[in-house]
Amino acid sequence: MSASQPQAPTWVCVQTLTHHRSWVRSVAFSPNGQFLASGSGDKTVKVWDLKKGILLHTLTGHTSWVRSLAIRPKGQIVASTSNDQTIKLWHLQTGKLLKNLTGHSDWVRAVAFSSNGHIIASGSHDKTIKLWHPNADQSLHTLTGHSHWVLAVAFSPNGQLLASGSKDQDIRLWPLYRQEPSRILSGHTDDVLSVAIHPMGQLLASGSADGTIKIWEMDSGKLLHTLTEHSGAVNCVVFSPNGKALASGSQDKTIKLWHSATGKLLSSLTGHLGGVWSVAFSPNGQAFASGSWDETIKIWQLRCS
Repeated sequence: MSASQPQAPTWVCVQTLTHHRSWVRSVAFSPNGQFLASGSGDKTVKVWDLKKGILLHTLTGHTSWVRSLAIRPKGQIVASTSNDQTIKLWHLQTGKLLKNLTGHSDWVRAVAFSSNGHIIASGSHDKTIKLWHPNADQSLHTLTGHSHWVLAVAFSPNGQLLASGSKDQDIRLWPLYRQEPSRILSGHTDDVLSVAIHPMGQLLASGSADGTIKIWEMDSGKLLHTLTEHSGAVNCVVFSPNGKALASGSQDKTIKLWHSATGKLLSSLTGHLGGVWSVAFSPNGQAFASGSWDETIKIWQLRCS
């Protein structure tokens, strides 16, 4: 595949994981790519050993739907959030519950680790974003400004900026530990369900219930592309590790791959029987996982011709 021109890669579903008993809301790879964590409406987090092809752990403790997951970039910690208003930290390989973080007053919809793993951000229906240290029991800081539920959070690669998406239809870019956002990005006409920042930090992608993906220039806030090929809400967006591709999952049951710089549609993948809620790339970018309303997780691998 040419490095200079976007060409359509071939992605093949190589495995379907079926142990969850409700929709799969979130998936995340471990830093070494061997393990996958998944969170579900069945109130559990499952940890899979993809190398061995087995379910390693089922983590129980949440008392309501698990909404989002994140795995610490350098370490063995899985963070999970839930409608039970908590963030729980688990040891990836042992399955032990390490910490139960409380402070939000409504559903916790989103979670992310900073690139160095020192800070956790959580977004909630209480309209706030809280920042936590993995070893602390109380939040370090609370960011307020959104006028409705916070549905998505993402850190910049250098950890100095946090992006958030909300039911108020705006994206906010926050310099950490300052109360006022540096920039508000407006343009979506419905809930902003997902935000992702390019690995090099120059682009931000947002997925919305309005059925579009928008790609923004981080420094200026300029809207570069609006991608309209999905026929339903765009539940998730994520950049590939090298930043060349953007993946999106939608209520239209498809996963689409796009060229990040041009917005060109590269692939449209079908196979899920329900909306796609989450997509996560493996660290080497040669595979990704998708979680769906159909209660399954699919593992896709890149086949280059």
